[in-house]
This record gives sequence, C-alpha cells and structure tokens, in this order.
Amino acid sequence: MTGATEHSGFLAVDSGGSGLRAVVGTAGRGPLARRMSGEPVRTGERGIDPEHFMARLVPLVRALTAETGALSLTTVVIGAAGLASLGAGLRAELPGALAREWGVRRVALAADAVTAYVGALGPLPGAVVAGGTGLIAVGTDLTGWRRADGWGHLLGDCGSGAWIGRAGLEAALRAHDRREDGSARLLACAEEEFGPVAGLPGALYPRPDRPAVLASFAPRVAACADGDPVAAGILRAAARHMADSAAAVCPSGGEPRVAVTGGLFKLGDPLLGPLDEELTRRLPQARRVPAEGDPLHGSVRIATDLSAGSLTLPVDDRMLSVTTRSGD
Repeated sequence: MTGATEHSGFLAVDSGGSGLRAVVGTAGRGPLARRMSGEPVRTGERGIDPEHFMARLVPLVRALTAETGALSLTTVVIGAAGLASLGAGLRAELPGALAREWGVRRVALAADAVTAYVGALGPLPGAVVAGGTGLIAVGTDLTGWRRADGWGHLLGDCGSGAWIGRAGLEAALRAHDRREDGSARLLACAEEEFGPVAGLPGALYPRPDRPAVLASFAPRVAACADGDPVAAGILRAAARHMADSAAAVCPSGGEPRVAVTGGLFKLGDPLLGPLDEELTRRLPQARRVPAEGDPLHGSVRIATDLSAGSLTLPVDDRMLSVTTRSGD
C-alpha cells in the first residue's frame, strides 16, 4: 500500500445481542477483512460495560490486523445496541481505551438504529424502520435525529417480532379458553411449538430471553395468515404500528426515502403487503426504496466518510457522537 490514506485504516463494528461483527479497511480501498465474535457485550449498573467491550474487541482486531498486514487504525466507528440509553460508560471510557490500545484518533459511537439507517439509506433524508425481535424507527432531515419506539417488549416495540409472537400466542390462548377472536390454527401451532398451552405462562415468564422466545413464534403467525383472519389481522396491526413509527420520524419536506431493514421482514409478503399499504397511506410524499445494506454496512460507511473528512450526518450526544483526539 502507498500513500497516507492507504496506511491509515479504519475499524467498523456492529455490537448487538448476537455478539460483535468487525471490519477493517481503508478509505481508499474500502473493507479488507471481517470477523465476528458470538459473545455479546455485557450490560451492568453503568449500562454497556466498556471493559468487557474491549475484552471482546481486542482479540478480534488483532486477528483482523494480522490478516491484513501493517495497518494503522486511526478511525473507529462502533454501532451498539442500547447505546442511546445505556451508553454513558462507553462514551466516557471507550475513546481513551481505543487510543491507548491502537493510537486511534477519531472515534464515532452510534446507536444501532443510526447504523441501521445509514446501512439502509446512506447520508440521505428519510426514515428507516429496523425490525427484529424489537423494533425502532429512525429518521433525519440531516440536521438532527428523531426516533420512535424501541422501548422494549414490555413498554413498546410495537409491531416487532416479539409483539407479533405475543399477539399470536394470545390468540391461541383465547381459542383455548373458547373466547371470541381466538384462532384454532394458532392454538395448534403454539402446542406444536411449546407443548400444552396451559403450561406456557410458567415456561415463558421466568425466562431471561423472553422477547426472543416470543419472537420465535412470529413466523408461525405469518405462515397462518393465508386463510386465518386472526393471524392476518395481527400482521396488519403490526404494519400499522410500523407505519405510525415511520410517520413520527420521517421528514415532512421534499421527497424523503423510506426503507425497512432487519430479520423481521424475512416474514415476507404476509407482513410486507400490509406494510406497503400502510406506508403509502401514512407517507404519500415518501419514496419507498430497498435497504442498501445492514447495520455493519452502516458502520463501514460512517467510518469511510469520517476517515475521508466527508461525514455529513448530524452529530449529537446520544445517537451519534464523534471524539477527535490531538495529533489528528
């Protein structure tokens, strides 16, 4: 490699419930290598644990730099689930830890919703609905960020995988009780999945991974939607919730772009059909576009722009913060 840009590398990270994914590259050549670690970063009283974050990250980066050869990491971008509400420790300690470990001069810490947005739309005005076990909508007019929902399965995440799965199991229990608006098909699916539904509360409530267990039933709801009006109604209600969140964050002027991203949308047409209708109704001025990439792609894009000095995204203390150390 020749030239300062080629020797100055970036590290882009996506940190979530399934662990860490990391990419190293240069502004001139883009991504060069990627690795992942399956253990998620712990959270504690101070939120996301910065020491555990570094303990998971350091061996990953050492393997990456060994693979790519001599590469000076000057820019790091980390997209982290829970950063907006649980990221005080990371914001306080991670820039210094990265500087001590690798001499990093520029650090951007982004909520995973921001990296999902940038991965889907890039640095353009619009709104993105990111759906998986949970759900959040993020929008920007390039002067600031707006978010809607993302409050977790007990207080929100309306329309998410956990929400759909819970609604499906509720319909199954209504059928079991012979109450109105129950679904015999969903009852049969629930008993295939979990055993007799009378034992479901005792099996489900104590589990620490309860949202994921609820979300695991969402594909069964989607599979029942063709021919079962109760299952179809659950997915239409989920679509309305998503469109409500998208409308809450979408810029009102111009022709903003709207995209959806995340594993929830692998449910396919039973969900995407109603969602298209609801987005058209709620956001007639917006242009629906396919997501360009995932949250790791968003971290890479932010890192590339930050390395090149061309970052145009709005910066704030919670959604996207940038720290520059002396020597830059």
